[in-house]
Amino acid sequence: MSAARDEADAGPDILIEDPTSATGDGRGAANLDDRDNAIRNGPGTALNNDNEEETSSSVAEDVEFDDYVQPTSHSMGRDAPGSTDGSLSIPDDTPSLKVTPYYPPTVPTVMLTGTGFCGFLCQQTSAAIGTWQESNSIYSPIRPTIPSPPFSVTSKLSTCRLPRLSSSTFANDFYQTPWEVARWTRLRKISGQAFSEVGRRSFGRPICIAISTTIAMGTSKGIILVFDYNQNLKSIIGPGTQAVESGAVTSISISADHSTVAGGHASGHIFTWELAKTAKPFLHIPPVDRRRTPDAEGHVTDVAILHLGFLGQRHTALVSADDKGMAFSHLATRGMGIVARTVKVTRILGRYPEATPSPLPQRKPSSVLAFSPLPLGNAEQASDTLGLVAMLTPYLLVIVSTTPIAQTQHKTPRPKEVAAHSAMTAALAWFPSVKLKTPTKATAEASSKVKLVYCWSNLLTVLEVVEVEPSASSGADEPPTLQFRPRSRWKAREAIVAVQWLGRSVLAVLTITQQLIILEDNSLRETNSSDLIQKHIYHVDLFSQQLNMLVEHLDEEDASMHGVVADAFYMSFRAYKGRLFLLGFNELSFGTLSNWADRLLALVEEGNHIGAIELAVSYYTGETDKVSVGLPDDDDSRHRMVVDKLLEMMSASLRYTFGKHQGTDDERPAIAQLQELAGACTSACVSIQDMSFLFDEVFPWFQEAKSNDIFLQTLEPFIMDDEIQVIPPIVIKDLVYHYTQKSLDSRLEEMLCHLDPRTMDLDQINGLCKRNHLYDALLYVWNEALNDYTSVLQDLLNLTVDPYIPEADVDPSKRAQDLSDASRIFPYLSYILTSRVYPTGRDMDESKARLAKAEIYNFFFSGSSNTVATADTSAGPSESFSETSFLNLRKVLDFDASSFLSMLNEAFEDSFLDDAHDQTVKGKSNRLTEAQKFDISFKRQSIVEILLRVMLPPRYEAEDTIYLDMFIARNIPKFRQFILLPGNILDRVLVGLCEYPADDIADDCQLSVEYLLSVHQPLDMQSLVPLLSEAGFFRVLRSIYRSEKEYAKLVQTCFDEGPANGSLLYECVAECLRTSTELSDKQVQDVRTVIEENASFFVERDVKVAAATIEELAPSMHETMLEALSTAKDDDGQFAYLQTILEPFDQTVRGSRPSIKNPKPPFIELYVRLLCEFNPHRVNEYIEHLKTGDLRLEEVMPALESSGVIDAAVILMAREGKVREAMNRLTQQLDTLEAALLGLLDAAVDSPDVANTTEAAHDLVTSVQKFTRVGIWLCEGQTRSAQQRKSQLKQLKRAKSDNIEFSVSENLWLDLIDAVVKVTKQVTETLQPPASDAGGSRRNNTEKPHVQLFETSKLMADLRTIVQETFTALLSATSVPADDEALRSDASFLRILRAFLKRASASSPSLANLRSVLSTIFSAYSYEESLLALANRLLDKDLFVHVEEADRLRRRGWRPLGQVCEACGKRVWGPGTGESVWEAWQQREEEDAARVRRKCRAHPVDKQMVRSQPNGKGKAVLEDAQRSSASGGRKKQAASGTVRSEDTTRPGGGDRGAGSLIIFSCRHLFHRVCLEKMQESGEVVENERRHGANGGENFVCPLCIKY
Repeated sequence: MSAARDEADAGPDILIEDPTSATGDGRGAANLDDRDNAIRNGPGTALNNDNEEETSSSVAEDVEFDDYVQPTSHSMGRDAPGSTDGSLSIPDDTPSLKVTPYYPPTVPTVMLTGTGFCGFLCQQTSAAIGTWQESNSIYSPIRPTIPSPPFSVTSKLSTCRLPRLSSSTFANDFYQTPWEVARWTRLRKISGQAFSEVGRRSFGRPICIAISTTIAMGTSKGIILVFDYNQNLKSIIGPGTQAVESGAVTSISISADHSTVAGGHASGHIFTWELAKTAKPFLHIPPVDRRRTPDAEGHVTDVAILHLGFLGQRHTALVSADDKGMAFSHLATRGMGIVARTVKVTRILGRYPEATPSPLPQRKPSSVLAFSPLPLGNAEQASDTLGLVAMLTPYLLVIVSTTPIAQTQHKTPRPKEVAAHSAMTAALAWFPSVKLKTPTKATAEASSKVKLVYCWSNLLTVLEVVEVEPSASSGADEPPTLQFRPRSRWKAREAIVAVQWLGRSVLAVLTITQQLIILEDNSLRETNSSDLIQKHIYHVDLFSQQLNMLVEHLDEEDASMHGVVADAFYMSFRAYKGRLFLLGFNELSFGTLSNWADRLLALVEEGNHIGAIELAVSYYTGETDKVSVGLPDDDDSRHRMVVDKLLEMMSASLRYTFGKHQGTDDERPAIAQLQELAGACTSACVSIQDMSFLFDEVFPWFQEAKSNDIFLQTLEPFIMDDEIQVIPPIVIKDLVYHYTQKSLDSRLEEMLCHLDPRTMDLDQINGLCKRNHLYDALLYVWNEALNDYTSVLQDLLNLTVDPYIPEADVDPSKRAQDLSDASRIFPYLSYILTSRVYPTGRDMDESKARLAKAEIYNFFFSGSSNTVATADTSAGPSESFSETSFLNLRKVLDFDASSFLSMLNEAFEDSFLDDAHDQTVKGKSNRLTEAQKFDISFKRQSIVEILLRVMLPPRYEAEDTIYLDMFIARNIPKFRQFILLPGNILDRVLVGLCEYPADDIADDCQLSVEYLLSVHQPLDMQSLVPLLSEAGFFRVLRSIYRSEKEYAKLVQTCFDEGPANGSLLYECVAECLRTSTELSDKQVQDVRTVIEENASFFVERDVKVAAATIEELAPSMHETMLEALSTAKDDDGQFAYLQTILEPFDQTVRGSRPSIKNPKPPFIELYVRLLCEFNPHRVNEYIEHLKTGDLRLEEVMPALESSGVIDAAVILMAREGKVREAMNRLTQQLDTLEAALLGLLDAAVDSPDVANTTEAAHDLVTSVQKFTRVGIWLCEGQTRSAQQRKSQLKQLKRAKSDNIEFSVSENLWLDLIDAVVKVTKQVTETLQPPASDAGGSRRNNTEKPHVQLFETSKLMADLRTIVQETFTALLSATSVPADDEALRSDASFLRILRAFLKRASASSPSLANLRSVLSTIFSAYSYEESLLALANRLLDKDLFVHVEEADRLRRRGWRPLGQVCEACGKRVWGPGTGESVWEAWQQREEEDAARVRRKCRAHPVDKQMVRSQPNGKGKAVLEDAQRSSASGGRKKQAASGTVRSEDTTRPGGGDRGAGSLIIFSCRHLFHRVCLEKMQESGEVVENERRHGANGGENFVCPLCIKY
């Protein structure tokens, strides 16, 4: 409520303590009306002056201003009291902690002494500052009782020195701004009365406040204290009434007309009081006792009223909310004499607490965390008639209309963006509709929209209320329809506990750590922040007890839970007319935000006048905060307010900075200070567009102090950014002098080209530029100021002519400078002839550009330098002109023909030449200028012909004419309709291009030939081919051969071109050899011949691309290509070539297989041999994909042996059927590895490199493992072949005979095992010597020295793993599962094992050496047994879990649809069935227990087994079996889809004859007796009766049968 009237009321403006001070001089009351009118209607700089009107005629007449008079400073000083109670309200001694950084670009280093600034400050404070204070009276309506007097700042600057500020002060992020975010004032008189010990004993502690034209406080003793703005206690409300017996005042509100105050109490009572009659309450709304009157509406007894507010302007309409989450509207009738008022109470939110506990799930607790009715603004809106109330609960935002009936208008849940486990806080505030001074530009609305700001935790949302246009069918009495549109959202760094509107566009936000944040509503940008922790704001825990369930209890996964319920601050944080009121634990204070004038004055007082200028500029431009510092959004209004003060500050800063050094030894201030001052003043003048002040006021100060160089350097960035375009001539003169002295000619030239030349002194600038060789600037000035495009051009051309003086007298440096200046001709011409301003590049005006081009073309292509050439084309192009014609053209061609023609080539692209514009001026030739006549007569054709007739030898040699040839060749194809030349000229151009004078232009010449040949074909093309070939124009030759279908010559040309053509050679060959091309057989053969002749170059260029091309298009040429590589002794090339054709797929792609197209064995054999050399690791993988017969073993075996690829050799021998030889070679390799490993171990002691030795040992073990696996593969393959060849009977007979010879496969296994075990045994003995000898005597078990150098355990483990892997493979191969064709061949495994042990015992007399090996062998069996056991356990466990789950689901049964029998309608279960159910259940339980005891006596068992039996396999539990048996005696067999329950109950209190219950799968419930009666009566069809297997009946549901 308090935040609503900020814009509408013309309320009090100042707090006064002593009433006499208001009229101490007799002038306060007399000036009151004028002052208030000025506040309401004047321009002002109020906080809320962004186009809203500050008065409301509907409310203004209810406000009395006599008590709120602005005091004068001298009266306040004279009447200052001496006691505590009568002391004035002065600014708080503890300023707010400012955390808002300020970022001006620069800060001067300055020390103020009082001179220089005094005049400015006197004038500033008397005029500007006084105006600011007056205009900001609404923005800061409550100011300290003793404001800063107007001349106090001047006196401070005159008497004290301020600290020096460094340039990096503001650059620091932690720089504290010199102004306070808010000026806080402690209301000492009010605090002395309300918070003193006497006041607390008498009235209680203040715990809530309401602000309007009065200040109302609610206390803990149920009393309301009312103060006026003089801080006088006007009323003490409550003593002697029932209010003081109703507990503390927990909420308070003041009516819209400021005449009535309402208080809500902790006991649930609500009282309203008229301020004029406080002896008794105007209205009393007591709580209700739901136990006595359950139908009564209202707050429950002993439930605190947390929120209270008036609806509209009525005194008898209120809304309230309590801490149990309930809200009500109260509408009182008018009292008529003895007829008392009656109050109609309507519940608008929440539910009453339940009197008795309910078995249903308990509802989540709730409370009203924030609450506010919509106040009235000074603009009438449809929402004013609805009595809107906004409420925030922990779950919802609810907006309810109370008039004419209570109805929910809007409801939205808590946003998902609210962080989980955050603090639970909520706050909201309305802002009503107010009139605007001027309609908004965007919507043209005369009033603002109603807005609601609400916060959950750290998320703030602004909601706009929009009225929906009524439809044509809606009646006049229907209430308006509203839309609530969320407009913007802002996320704070911490939870928000309170929010208030300081104005239509300014929000004050209070966070949980008592940080005050100021937000602009439109952008929701944080403009200021301040720490209020030292204010000790009153807060109390109101919600944690009620909302305890919503606070998290170690449940991190539940995002809906909160970490903590924050204390309530809303009763202590109020706003009224742009002021913030804070209720503390020991004081009451108010604050106003500092406005823009305060901040500028603070910077001036601190001595930072440059920072003040920069801040004022940011205010002027609107780049910084506007609304929050009291500036309007409207640019014109803001500019008028700031510009005068900005100019005055700059003038005063200049006087102060330069004046304090006058008369001293150092008459020039510090350079850094002057640079900052110049930058600030220049930026300010540019922003306000006042260049006269910059050059008439600022520049003279720098000039007099001989610091104009600093000022001129400051201008440079502004000039380059085109922010300053006009400079007085005197400044330009100094600018040119300064930059030329510093040798900064290029920068000066750039600046001059960004200035407006029309304001320059042309004579001055012409002389300055010529003397300093600033021809770019000179061209710019003549072009822009005089529209003269050739005068300076003529001067530049004259610089190209050699002076007629002896060569010895020529200054080389001056000549070089002249030529450098003359070279600017070409970029200048390029810019002008393409309609661009030189040298800035801006586009020229079309009409101006046409005249400029005509003048330029006339300048060069007239018959002489002063006459225009006629368009006489009767003479041929080859005939030359006289030497006196086209002098300017000849000069520029003599100077640099290539650059001129390059420029002209770009100019030909412009549409000026040969355009249709000449048709518009026909018939007006007498009135045309010479340039305009030229524009009509000369075309591209004329220009080309003039060039051909001018550039003739001997004056122009091939070095110059070649550029003319390129120019013609490139432009004729583009402008064929405009340029027509005879064929002989074009043929001569082609010949000239082929005879280029320098290699650096060869590519350009070839490109030009391509251009020209696209439109011109010589009659004798064959005579041109040798010239093209000699010139190296291979692209042209390829084009000619391709067009004439001479493919052999085309391919030969590609070969002749060499590496320069890239991959074009292979593309050309592919194009010629591809079957889709229309080449004859002879042409194809010719192409093949060319390729064969150049085979070496073809394959050496790119072997892989060449191989892929030949493989695709000419596979028969592989031998030729390989022979060429062999001749060149390029083994790498052969390997890459063969790899491309034999393995074309990318080897990095997993699963890719080589694709071989009809390979010849010599190719594969050669590739295998090369593969052994270049990539031996790939040999084995490649051989696996070959088929039998793809290569000859004897051809590759030497290479395999020499490269050590034994595994590949074994595979090849096995594939050829030489299995025995393969195994012998494999065992031989294992013996070799064994010897190498033993030798390495023996030599390890002498090896200094332990790491490499260890790595070598592991590599050898890895090789052993690899070859062992190859042997396993060999043995397994042979075993599978043997099993397929031999029958089952022969296997069995051989298995029974011990004398039968081993098969081939068994011998292979035995040899492999013997070799592997031998390696393991030998290495093991070396690494780990035996512990005892044959005689049992203990040997020295000290390890060998080299053993300590290796990882013994790892080597031994790896070797044993190899043995185990071998025996596991043997076991798998010889132990196949039995079926119809084969039986288990375990006998084969045992035979091999016995043979192995026999060999081992023969080689070792004692088996002690084989102990570790044998343990490794038998671990294979143990490993497989463990796996089987583990799988069996997992299967049993999984099966038990599923069976148990199925049984549990089956036992759940079915839940009936109702609690009554579907036949008789009597209740059979649930509440109301009577005691018979309980008695029957007890009886059945006793019978079951007795039956179990009898069974136990008849069959004694272990009690522990009866009590529990483990799940899974085993005997069933006896107790369960007995109970199942007993139950089965009582149950009949149920039909499929039905379940019967034999609970004998007496439904509805009836007899037991109703019997058991039957429930079907359709969930219909019947008494058994009732179901049988229905069947006997024929309601169930006879064929639907079913019989169980044991003769029992299977019932069917009669209800389902009917349908």
